[in-house]
Amino acid sequence: MNIDGVFSGGGVKAYALIGALKSIEGKGLSFERVAGTSAGAIMSTLIAAGYKIDEIEKLIQDLDMHKLLDAPKWTTLIPYSKWIFLYFQMGLYKGDKLENWLYRQLANKNIYTFNDLQPDYLKVVVSDISLGRLVVIPDDLERVYGIEPKYFSVSKAVRMSAGFPYFFMPKKLQGKSKHKSLIVDGGLLSNFPLWIFESENKRNKRPILGVKLSGYPEQQSPRKVSNALDMFHALFSTMIQAHDARYISKSQISNIMFIPVEHVESMNFSVSGITKEQLIKMGKEKADQFLRYWPK
Repeated sequence: MNIDGVFSGGGVKAYALIGALKSIEGKGLSFERVAGTSAGAIMSTLIAAGYKIDEIEKLIQDLDMHKLLDAPKWTTLIPYSKWIFLYFQMGLYKGDKLENWLYRQLANKNIYTFNDLQPDYLKVVVSDISLGRLVVIPDDLERVYGIEPKYFSVSKAVRMSAGFPYFFMPKKLQGKSKHKSLIVDGGLLSNFPLWIFESENKRNKRPILGVKLSGYPEQQSPRKVSNALDMFHALFSTMIQAHDARYISKSQISNIMFIPVEHVESMNFSVSGITKEQLIKMGKEKADQFLRYWPK
């Protein structure tokens, strides 16, 4: 059966998506269209490029995530200089290595721009903090920036969606004016864009399956906020979760697969091999349970 799939962001928590995809493939479900934010955009793009789940698992397992951390060279020579650099460049790492890795994997499938994909197959969510708006690539490129969508780089779009604020530097995108927009992680405005494939009349052509790397919103434990740093993390997490949590509460909850992985930090690139396997196992188990009764 053909379905549409939407994947949430979650950084290294995305190992759980591998397990979920194994279960989805095992049930004979095929994706007609895919969409995602941040890590979910990476997974969606590999699917759209034609990678099978066993190929995706090998790619992700073989990837040394530390090699993606491309701090400017001089910050490694001068102690504490990275914090000065953070102030001016708004990120610790350039993100070029992440984009180049994505480019190589897509090139192996002869995918370079959105013109190389099936029309309307892939949607990538980013946040434009200069314009203060959510942007869906490729849909909004012409209207918002005057950019021809079909010639826009897929790897660039995904790198922008995965640009976790302060961790990776914002990407710049030339718009219709002389000023460039700063683009960051799509999760800032919608970490789980389940709405992206819904038709206006609510009569969808095929089932939409959402995979969210968190527990059900109503079951989230209250955060302990006791200092300014805690408050910053709480504010940022609230921005990421509030919009999607409200949407989820109003949508058909039966189409959302929740995988509770709050015990893993999103940007912990030192996550152990054991934890990776646990995440994959959890994703598979939760998906098996969910798909036993889906679609209803």
